[in-house]
Amino acid sequence: MRKGGDPIKTRADIYGQEAAGLLQLVSMYPGILETQLVRFYPGKEEKVKNLLSHLKKQGRIVRKENGGYVSYGAAKTPVPSHMVNAVWVLLDFIDRVEFHSASDFPAAIIFFAGGELYEIIPVPSGQEALVTQALSRNRDSPGRRIVLVDMPEQISGIDLPGISGFCMADCLGMVTYYQKTNGGM
Repeated sequence: MRKGGDPIKTRADIYGQEAAGLLQLVSMYPGILETQLVRFYPGKEEKVKNLLSHLKKQGRIVRKENGGYVSYGAAKTPVPSHMVNAVWVLLDFIDRVEFHSASDFPAAIIFFAGGELYEIIPVPSGQEALVTQALSRNRDSPGRRIVLVDMPEQISGIDLPGISGFCMADCLGMVTYYQKTNGGM
């Protein structure tokens, strides 16, 4: 104890919350990049980098060949190729997000923003019919759908209820949005 009865804070006390948050993000979004993790903690870039290094040394996370992080237990499991791009889309809204989580097929991520539910639905090239069929059974959309495509030409082949818009994300985190109109895009 220090003077005045204040307990001395350990490194675990100071960094514990951020470390737990990083572990949760790495577990939820396998393959998440360091640049993405930093964006979840604005102004704390060095702290995040130090914690990632510490978590790697502890064997709690693993950095894959592509630079993405996974939890130690998932190190041998293939990383979903769409997850990194879906996280870029989530980060585009992060300043308004109240809650976010990974989801099951066909949505990769769900989040609440402004009191509304959003789903980020990746549609890999050539999978338009599969995803449309999977979602056509449930015509009542629980929220707004953001459809993540590999190329704009896919948009005309996707017909789902509740679509707020379409988007593409590049490897640097630039997200481009599109809306379908009656005449095409």
